[in-house]
Amino acid sequence: MKQREAVAVVPPFALGLVALLAVTVLAALPAAAQPVSPAQRSTAEQVAQAGVPLSELAPNAPDTYTVKSGDTLWAISRMYLNSPWRWPELWGMNMDDVRNPHRIYPGQQLVLEKLGDRARLRVAQGGQVPTETIRVSPRVRVQALADGALPTLQSHLIEPFLAEPVILEGNTLELAPRIVAAPDARVLITRGDRIYARGSDGTQLATRATGPSEEFRVFRTATPLRHPITKAVLGYEAQYLGKALLVRGEGSETVLTSGGETRATAVPATLDVVSARSEMRVGDRLMPEPGRQLVSYTPRAPEGPVEGAMVVSMYGDAVALAGQNQVVVINKGTADGLTAGHVLAIQKAGASLVDRSQPGERTQIKLPDERNGLMMVFRPFERLSYALILETPEGVKVGDRVVNPR
Repeated sequence: MKQREAVAVVPPFALGLVALLAVTVLAALPAAAQPVSPAQRSTAEQVAQAGVPLSELAPNAPDTYTVKSGDTLWAISRMYLNSPWRWPELWGMNMDDVRNPHRIYPGQQLVLEKLGDRARLRVAQGGQVPTETIRVSPRVRVQALADGALPTLQSHLIEPFLAEPVILEGNTLELAPRIVAAPDARVLITRGDRIYARGSDGTQLATRATGPSEEFRVFRTATPLRHPITKAVLGYEAQYLGKALLVRGEGSETVLTSGGETRATAVPATLDVVSARSEMRVGDRLMPEPGRQLVSYTPRAPEGPVEGAMVVSMYGDAVALAGQNQVVVINKGTADGLTAGHVLAIQKAGASLVDRSQPGERTQIKLPDERNGLMMVFRPFERLSYALILETPEGVKVGDRVVNPR
């Protein structure tokens, strides 16, 4: 007898709930389902009642705009507001129509309404999200549920940095397990190869009694990150090489010596390299794969003043100037109140020169610092943070100051 498929039409809000539950099980929450902080919600509710002053609107804010595939919440916020990091205000303008600020979909039409000296943004009637059809067969299936909502930013720009680079304290990498050998005395190791490793701090690598096999990230050489002025070491950035899967844990084996005696000999752990960005070799270090975390990337200004912040490194030290959508390291972190989503303004240092405009006068002067773009913190550590450059007209270099946006 032929089985009939059940067709379920699910409203958008239910789809969001189903997607959230499914992704929670997979420990990979999509950007569109990220939470809203109480402070952001409070700000939005206040703005929703009164609207936004016309002076806060961007000069060319359109009266209507149809959301397109490829848009981001950051781009739409920049289109309507002079200060795109003030996303709660943009959300407050349309709270009546868009209950979740991370749920704006292609095809919706945004309408800007101006009344007196205030403005509000709403979704045009008929511009709601169309319902979607899901075919349900009478069998168990596991699949990722697509989410058509706009992301805050283009997620592919920062996703690799959430698991790959790492900033460490002191001799953390030196105490991590190390690769001790590869089959056939191989010098360079890559994806698909088998490696052998031992613990370096007296703790042996062991497989889990239950659950999936443990994954490790492979690193090399922790490069010191120094303050551009004081030269003090703020942390160490380890070079990411790839991932390896633990197959067998460490152990020992009794062997017979040439003198007829027996002795215990260490047997290293066995791992398989499952991905490789660069070739690995004996001596490289292993660190456990961290669990995925729920992080909100809603752009917003820091709650308090950010003082003494500056760029200390370009990721990978491959360039002298970093441009839009590139990653830099700044010398402020969670200890300074920074969290993921904080937007900071980049300041280009003014040049020092001699004033020769007056005959006979030679005064040393320094030109004022000039704004040179915006960046967003997306992975903070205790004293350092990775930040994505959102925009910059001239490029960013080590030593450029970072301040609160205005």
